[in-house]
Amino acid sequence: MKQKQMMDALPGTVGEGLAQRGVDRREFLKFCTAMTAMLALPPSMASVMAEAIARARRQSVIWLSFQECTGCTESITRSHSPTLETLIFDLISLDYHHTLQAASGAAAEHAREQAMKDNDGKYLLIVDGSIPMGDPGYSCIAGISNYDMLVETAKGAAAIVAVGTCAAYGGIPKADPNPTGAVSVSDIVKDKPIINVPGCPPIPVVMTGVLAHFLTFGSIPELDALGRPKSFYGETIHDRCYRRPFYDQGKFAETFDDEAARKGWCLFKLGCKGPVTYNACATTKWNEGTSFPIESGHGCIGCSEPNFWDAGPLYKALSMPVSGTGSMLGTAAAAGAAVGVAVTWYNRSTKAQAKAAHAKVTVQELTREEK
Repeated sequence: MKQKQMMDALPGTVGEGLAQRGVDRREFLKFCTAMTAMLALPPSMASVMAEAIARARRQSVIWLSFQECTGCTESITRSHSPTLETLIFDLISLDYHHTLQAASGAAAEHAREQAMKDNDGKYLLIVDGSIPMGDPGYSCIAGISNYDMLVETAKGAAAIVAVGTCAAYGGIPKADPNPTGAVSVSDIVKDKPIINVPGCPPIPVVMTGVLAHFLTFGSIPELDALGRPKSFYGETIHDRCYRRPFYDQGKFAETFDDEAARKGWCLFKLGCKGPVTYNACATTKWNEGTSFPIESGHGCIGCSEPNFWDAGPLYKALSMPVSGTGSMLGTAAAAGAAVGVAVTWYNRSTKAQAKAAHAKVTVQELTREEK
């Protein structure tokens, strides 16, 4: 098929794309109902969302990957509401993505440049990975430094979505001693609306939910102080965790394989960071709503928070020495929910102490041979 014929065959609006793929209105309304629930919108918004998305032109999206592990892309490929196929073929026009696009080399860069030109001021820019500022050579694409590519591509974007903790805050590349001088998207771009969708990686349907919101309303969702959508990051994992009642009763697992762990008691003493981590893991969950780390028996590591890698040992109770945990939690067991709340306050008020006490590992120590 010639290029012009191919362009004529492509759907102009989302509704046309759905019709081409045989998606009926009933099925589409079910999708919109699920989306409104996930975005904490009233049920009446389902039909409004359906009409708005159906009329919308397929959103041009440019996805840039910098210092990252491809975990964010791996995560979004497992989205089930909508699926990645529905997202790409029906809802958006994914015009540039290293991992998913067919083009390579000069043709790939031409696709990015053409999308920027054709959709100037209207395309959505998604970025995953941090940007190295120590030396441009740490990470380049087609001979272009990550910094230069971000600045160039951000100029014509309607909005930017910083996907993953690396793009949102610098992530693991920024962890001490930050050898590449890694920074976040918001450290560089100051004149565009930025939606931070942190997580290592983020939950798949959180990423697609943010895109669905932009398609529906043509604007970014309500954000918290860290630039995260409140609909997904408005509450701590601890506040919605099914193990919370055990925390309030002072019932905690002491090891990952003791009787308390098998009974599903709270993992606070094993280092769970749920009380200070804002994310939708406990409600939206992973793998089509199957489970999340705490439900699988492992404490939250706080990966959607800034500097989570340097915020203290992963398996040490929050903001207090191990020696002091026993007596304090014994009091919680005796006093119940009231003292459980006091422990939460104590955790948050002394979080800086945990960070200060965190033992740093040098490059020399990592490369040192065992005697």
